[in-house]
Amino acid sequence: MIVIPAVDVLDHRVVQLVGGVPGSERIVLPDPLEAAMSWVERGAPYLHLVDLDGAFGKGGNSAAFKRIIRECGVPAEVGGGIRDMEAVDDYISAGADRVVLGTRAVRDPQWLAEAADRHPGKILLGLDTKGGRIAVKGWTEASEISVEGMFDAIRDMPLAGVLNTNVDVEGRTMGIDPAQAERFISACPHGVVASGGVTSEGDARALARLGAIGAVAGLAVYSGLMRPWEWGSPWEAR
Repeated sequence: MIVIPAVDVLDHRVVQLVGGVPGSERIVLPDPLEAAMSWVERGAPYLHLVDLDGAFGKGGNSAAFKRIIRECGVPAEVGGGIRDMEAVDDYISAGADRVVLGTRAVRDPQWLAEAADRHPGKILLGLDTKGGRIAVKGWTEASEISVEGMFDAIRDMPLAGVLNTNVDVEGRTMGIDPAQAERFISACPHGVVASGGVTSEGDARALARLGAIGAVAGLAVYSGLMRPWEWGSPWEAR
């Protein structure tokens, strides 16, 4: 299982928020390309790009993300506020390895199915959970559909996988919630990329044992609490 560094962009700067709450920035860096390149130079095999401006309904960062995809030389997944097929097509054409679809995909599974059929193996469903419920619209609202209902809806779709961010532990550098991760990974009909609370090599190894295909790390790698570039197999946990 690979560890994937997050490059979250808000107001055109790289940030790390506590629980996804604007104004809670713990890390602020001015240049998204420089931040992304720093992880690649340390051996990161993959990048996780999040347009928080887009997720919060503000202007997006697609130009910056396309430049990262073009210049960094490793695969990248892109998400945050992508709610129409034109934007999906645009990122795929620009070379994105996977496109993360969240709010609209949860509210309109038929649209998600169309995107997955149009780009098989390229769509990663973002199922962010908060208090056991699916959180949408930049984690500001709870969805009416349950996690189990969403699993039923996506069972036969040709998705790349499901990205689960556990908002309850996101950005707090206090570790993952193993019980929540086990429930989600064991029930999900697709491979799971886990996010939220990934703070240590132990967290990454626990997620690998539970069957996750990837783990997104944010504040822990920016602050140096987690240093996957120093592991025996850089950025990989078993």
